[in-house]
Amino acid sequence: MDQKPCAASLTVKTSHVLPPDTNTHGTLFGGKLMAHIDDVAAIAAVRHARKPVVTASTDSVDFLAPVKEGDSICLEAFVTWTHKTSMEVFVKAVTEDLITGERQVCTTAFLTFVAVDENGQPTAIPSVYPESEQEKKLNKGAENRAKRRNKRRSESKELAATFGTAFPWNE
Repeated sequence: MDQKPCAASLTVKTSHVLPPDTNTHGTLFGGKLMAHIDDVAAIAAVRHARKPVVTASTDSVDFLAPVKEGDSICLEAFVTWTHKTSMEVFVKAVTEDLITGERQVCTTAFLTFVAVDENGQPTAIPSVYPESEQEKKLNKGAENRAKRRNKRRSESKELAATFGTAFPWNE
């Protein structure tokens, strides 16, 4: 299987923030931004794998700046690191005041996707290699982020086992 550069999966999506997308503060719903993030990241992952993918995890999403009604939101995503069947995707979201031209990063996030075959089973993907200094920086830290994700996933499984499906939990 051939290697691919990070840039081969680059995906860019720009949307206009309209009134139905905003909360009572006139800013973009956090969940709407998270949906944009998952969408653009999934496209980048499919571009890399050239196979269907499923979202395995989303690292923390920190909202760094508000996205106001009337602004645009531009998301950029690309694959930063791969394992056998999984890949890490970095997403950067930039908000722009379309009148003044002021731009600022409003969030960054890492998501993990798994490529799946026609039976929904994990399937091998090409490896990725960084070229730019920014890509190299993200690639270098990816293995540590993957270890933290695996630890967090184990903790999530423990919580799921502790709380189960019933409520209240003492029944």
